[in-house]
Amino acid sequence: MSGTHTALREILEEDLEALRVWRNNPDQRRYFREYRDITPSMQKGWYENTVCRDDRVRMFAIAEKASGRLLGACGLCYIDWLRRSADFSIYLGADDLYIDDTFAPDAARLLLRYGFEELNLHRVWAEIYDFDSAKRDFLPALGFKLEGRHRETHWSEGRWSDSLFYGLLDREYFG
Repeated sequence: MSGTHTALREILEEDLEALRVWRNNPDQRRYFREYRDITPSMQKGWYENTVCRDDRVRMFAIAEKASGRLLGACGLCYIDWLRRSADFSIYLGADDLYIDDTFAPDAARLLLRYGFEELNLHRVWAEIYDFDSAKRDFLPALGFKLEGRHRETHWSEGRWSDSLFYGLLDREYFG
């Protein structure tokens, strides 16, 4: 899948080390559910058991369209085929971008197009922590609506944080 600035492609084995290093960056790891450092064997297991085999997950490498350089990863996880819903996940690790104004929105639109137009999903949702200001701005800009808050779900950096839940329905996507 190709956008204006990015392309989504399959995750390759040679991408795993860069993705692992980016996920272990403390400045980014604080935003992820996985709180531990990811070891090479954990990363390999995730790739083999989840990316390659789990029908409930569609993960993609995000590459810069012009150069092909790996930028990050995105995907639809916890896909519920009966209820046609999935969890939306995205991050850019290259250059410590995390969420920027160029590559992340472009890749996100490609992923949403895939989810709604190819997989025929009814609902795409995302869970973020309340201190993730980048995604608190990013998700509504993509059309996601804040649906709710679960209080004090995440212990990080010496304090409890809330989980914020966002959702986007197919009728909102197709507008």
